Amino acid sequence: MKLDRLLGILTVLLQKGRVTAPQLAEKFEVSRRTIGRDIDALCMAGIPVVSYQGSGGGISIADGFKLDKSVLTTEELSGMIAALKGIGSISTTPHIERVLDKLRANSDAVVSLREPVIIDLASHYKGQLTEKIEQIKQAVLQERVIDFDYFYDKGDTHRRIEPYFVIFQWTAWYVFGYCLERQDFRLFKLTRLWNLQLCDEQYAPREIPPDRRDFSRNFVDDIRFVALFDLSAKYQLIELYGLNCYTETKDGLLFEFSFTNRDYLVSWLLGFGSRVKVLEPAYIAEDIQRAAENILSRYR
Repeated sequence: MKLDRLLGILTVLLQKGRVTAPQLAEKFEVSRRTIGRDIDALCMAGIPVVSYQGSGGGISIADGFKLDKSVLTTEELSGMIAALKGIGSISTTPHIERVLDKLRANSDAVVSLREPVIIDLASHYKGQLTEKIEQIKQAVLQERVIDFDYFYDKGDTHRRIEPYFVIFQWTAWYVFGYCLERQDFRLFKLTRLWNLQLCDEQYAPREIPPDRRDFSRNFVDDIRFVALFDLSAKYQLIELYGLNCYTETKDGLLFEFSFTNRDYLVSWLLGFGSRVKVLEPAYIAEDIQRAAENILSRYR
């Protein structure tokens, strides 16, 4: 990728001071002509790259040029590295590692590129997740329809979609695309999506309405929930919802929050057993009671 190579060339020039075109061509596995075009691109971007002829000559950046003042700040570089590390945790694409290697801090670097934040976006089934993401990326770039089996609360179904984005939101991965069965844009959770296939059929990209690009609209917190938790559940509430997520009373911890998914809420509450009592809404309390009775009937 050209952008990767330009960043790499810039980093080499800042670290080493002066290098030759053949050295750059060998390092980045391209022709000297390509390196010449890259140098021209850097100059057009406002980076003062100069060439020296004769013995001891080569390519360097003019004295006084500082990367963190002229191109990217240290904070911007750190953010870039953190983002690349996160994507790298679920990617099999080698160019991400190459870019990270070029941006990694060295003792003679002009700016510090150390990044103390580690982001790992992989899950316990990283292999399948990575394979799905790579297949969907390929389908998007080639504008090819994908089909898959989908398992969710309404049952099992087979879907064919025109994929547009792979999205990480609210601790989970999704594919966003136009569902050919529903004739509408939809989000599909990758952990529920199996037997993914790239079809030969291609599609012409559709115009995505601005409101459908707001992916948070699919996660509306419309369940206003109130419950009383036992004191022993304090650390679990703090771990998930923060230090001030409850009010301590003589009867326990009064917890009020809004939730998106009814099934998730019920499953989460069942994990507390008798250490929680649902106060509102009544239908969640009924769901808990029904689930508890079903559990009890299995052990009678």
